[in-house]
Amino acid sequence: MLANRWEAAMCLGIPGRITETWTREDGAPMARADFAGEMREVCLAYLPDLTTGDYVIMHMGFALTKLDEADAEETVRTMKEYGVLS
Repeated sequence: MLANRWEAAMCLGIPGRITETWTREDGAPMARADFAGEMREVCLAYLPDLTTGDYVIMHMGFALTKLDEADAEETVRTMKEYGVLS
């Protein structure tokens, strides 16, 4: 049994919307992003130019892909339609 929905869902590439950015003491660019209602910290080391309002796909805590808003919203709608997200 899954401990929570993120054990399965995070591997599905759920788009997250960046709500805040900052730089850690060690210089790593960071963000907080909303992934279908779940707030997660995301390292922006691979995409340091992302800003508040951008949509990302995260893997293992790193933002790997930037999405445009229309694609991100369509993906979330489709996932909800198929029951992957509630």
